[in-house]
Amino acid sequence: MRRYDETILLLQRGSVLVECGPMRLVISAWVGRVPQPGEALVAASKAIGFLEEVASQMERLGACWRRLDRLGLRGIPLEMLESVALVGDEDLTPMASVAGAIADAVATFLMSRGMTKVIVDNGGDLAIRIGDPEERVRVGLRPRVDQRDLDKILVLTGQRASWGVATSGLGGRSLTRGIAWSATALAEKGALADAAATSIANSTWVEWSGVERKKARDVDPHSDIGDLEVTVNIGELPPEVALLGMRKGVEKARLLMEKGVILGAIIRVGDLSESVGLEGILEG
Repeated sequence: MRRYDETILLLQRGSVLVECGPMRLVISAWVGRVPQPGEALVAASKAIGFLEEVASQMERLGACWRRLDRLGLRGIPLEMLESVALVGDEDLTPMASVAGAIADAVATFLMSRGMTKVIVDNGGDLAIRIGDPEERVRVGLRPRVDQRDLDKILVLTGQRASWGVATSGLGGRSLTRGIAWSATALAEKGALADAAATSIANSTWVEWSGVERKKARDVDPHSDIGDLEVTVNIGELPPEVALLGMRKGVEKARLLMEKGVILGAIIRVGDLSESVGLEGILEG
């Protein structure tokens, strides 16, 4: 199993940054309104162990979920498999949920140690736990994955104890097969949101000459979807192409909501933006 360099840093306001190989977590924990940096530091070390747990099963987890033998899988790898199986896309591997699944594991660990609010940000994929029904967390959303500007906010309350938020699209850490600049999914867990965001972004694919595609292995030799084509560049989309891509993304999001996989989603294709299931939660 490959070993990674590790960095753990205490940030302002009591959050902790942990970097280890492909993982970059920002961990924030509170009891009431009091930050708990000591607990976040403990969780940072735990997170490295969670990454090693996944790394030990990397070869298996890079296979299509339908062909994967579940025998011997447990913990985070099993959670990854079950999350993509619920989404159900044939081209997904369990790695489509890895960032959210690790964030979930860290958040669950901290709540088991008496925290009342936890936010774990794994490269933009979030696991949020809220123990107080009166508490709320505001999550800023990017219209484009490859830009830092925020234009909308999700307001998540403690009326639900567990939330997951994840975004996929062109320019993100993972490869995408669609034409969406971003597809953000809201679910009960980070792993489900992560897999669903990948699925929704992929579903926006529309054949058009202005979109450049390559095999995943030519973009990333270590990609788990090496034989599939992924989007590497999008020209200025004609309105009819953007509209078709948006309709396909919204249809996928609604299907996942009907299956109970996600709570809602917002999708951006070209200059278009549409949300489903986020009434009363989305601001901006």
